[in-house]
Amino acid sequence: MNTLDAIYQRRSIKAFDPDHRLSEEEENTLFEAMIQAPTSFNIQHWRFVILRDPELRQKIRTEFGNDQAQMTDASLLVLFTADVNAWAKDPSRYWQNAPQEVNDLLVGWMGPFHEGREWLQRDEAQRSIGMAMQTLMLAAQELGYQSCPMIGFEIEKVQELINLPEDHVIGPMVAIGKGTKEAWPKPGQLPLSELVVENSF
Repeated sequence: MNTLDAIYQRRSIKAFDPDHRLSEEEENTLFEAMIQAPTSFNIQHWRFVILRDPELRQKIRTEFGNDQAQMTDASLLVLFTADVNAWAKDPSRYWQNAPQEVNDLLVGWMGPFHEGREWLQRDEAQRSIGMAMQTLMLAAQELGYQSCPMIGFEIEKVQELINLPEDHVIGPMVAIGKGTKEAWPKPGQLPLSELVVENSF
């Protein structure tokens, strides 16, 4: 499947085969592809929580997840989080394979860019989450699986369940597996004329 096919064929599927399991090799393929997503300054601040425990998934679904069946039925459920302070945690490791002058330059920029700008730290973390999510869903499409991104859950309650560190933010979940129903018809796509602006508004 080429990239454009994967983009157009990827849909948010709500019904999954609860008996299907991904192989370890398939999971590794998906995760290795997922971490090819770009991040600002190559910080890689995403932290992926694989929700495997059936009881935990059931609790999230019934108590905090609006009874979304894909939370328990999908083969794989990934909760996306990110470390907003990753930019300050041994940042030279993000450029360890670069020439020393490049490492020094980028690491030198990282602090002044982020320091004192908590809103930016959070925004960058969420942007990175979004790019990793889309990369994961397109990789799943390539392997013949379906996916569904979800934000319809009680964030504060789920944060407690997974013991989210204080310097992390939580993003959406993505369910992946074998879909058992077609996606709903696309509800409506705005035309490019409403979405694309050249040079300025």
